[in-house]
Amino acid sequence: MIIVHAVFHINPTKQDSFLEEINSLIHASREENGNVSYNLYKDTEQENTYIMVEVWKDMEAVGSHNASEHFTSFVAKAQNYLTAPLDITAYDGQLLKK
Repeated sequence: MIIVHAVFHINPTKQDSFLEEINSLIHASREENGNVSYNLYKDTEQENTYIMVEVWKDMEAVGSHNASEHFTSFVAKAQNYLTAPLDITAYDGQLLKK
């Protein structure tokens, strides 16, 4: 299982546009084969900061996602919303207990 955390620092004047754009990405990504979950959270301690927490079945699913039209389209536009570089961290994880 691959877990990805992507941190977005958003220009407050572009927040509504960012949320509109990223919601399309979220819905399309959740439909992909190999997606376990794909959720956006707002940081409660840092103003205008969001984190996408993605869980994928394997690296093949991540690769397919990264090549998808909805992902590449979002990435091409993301710079318009950011006030700092996108911070992405990926983990190789496994479910410990359910």
